[in-house]
Amino acid sequence: MSDRLPVLHPIAKHFGICVPGVALIAASALLAGCAGMGDGAASGAFVDPAKYELYDCKQLETERASLESQSRDMRGRMDKAETGVGGAVVSQAVYGTDYVKLRARLKLANQTWDRNRCVASAPTPVTPPPLVRRR
Repeated sequence: MSDRLPVLHPIAKHFGICVPGVALIAASALLAGCAGMGDGAASGAFVDPAKYELYDCKQLETERASLESQSRDMRGRMDKAETGVGGAVVSQAVYGTDYVKLRARLKLANQTWDRNRCVASAPTPVTPPPLVRRR
């Protein structure tokens, strides 16, 4: 019977923790390390550098607004996920990669915007409907 007992790593046996516990702690540390990846150089691997080359300024303006909106929305979902138990790990596991991809696309769109010397269009004025006078 004793030959069927699980063999613990000597260090784990010394501290009284099981191997799956050590693996969970190591995985958590790795995921936490990914949390700080942000807009760094590694995020450039997630987007094609020529994606926005053929966009004109109007198309870039629309794309940038859409990406900013999606990024704010996803950041809100990540913040909400981080309020729960193990939230930071869950947030990164579920949304982390998609958030980094969105931020990389936005960064590339902004770089193309600057390189093309685009200028934001003026907001269209909203004209109020004509007043109807009642007698």
